[in-house]
Amino acid sequence: MKESTQLFKGLLISAFMLAGMAVNPAMAQDKAKGAKAAPAATGERGKPTVKVLVDNDKVRVVETTYKPGDEGDTAARGYRVTRVLKGGTMQRTHADGKVEKFERKTGEVRAAEAEAPYKVKNIGKTDVVNYTVQIKESKK
Repeated sequence: MKESTQLFKGLLISAFMLAGMAVNPAMAQDKAKGAKAAPAATGERGKPTVKVLVDNDKVRVVETTYKPGDEGDTAARGYRVTRVLKGGTMQRTHADGKVEKFERKTGEVRAAEAEAPYKVKNIGKTDVVNYTVQIKESKK
């Protein structure tokens, strides 16, 4: 079982990397043409915009856009892989009040283990966009 989980994670990360490489040339072409992106899903003011791309019993895939000043809700997060589509400066506030500032660079890919509840805020001057794949625990 453990081997199959590791294999699944390896395949997921590989597929994620390939998808990211396919998106980059398309993004460059859009910028060159001056084309505007389709409007994002509307969100609550001060909250990030979350587009759910896939949600089934195995994974949840979302694209999250944080405008400057947007702050997400406090939540626990499971194992996930995130690709930063547009980087910036963020701040994480943990449930115990600890605050940490961090920078995410465009194109960066991170695999993160499950973590205790925290909230994230865009403290920079530009939008930050993340593409995240969350692996759901199997229900036995």
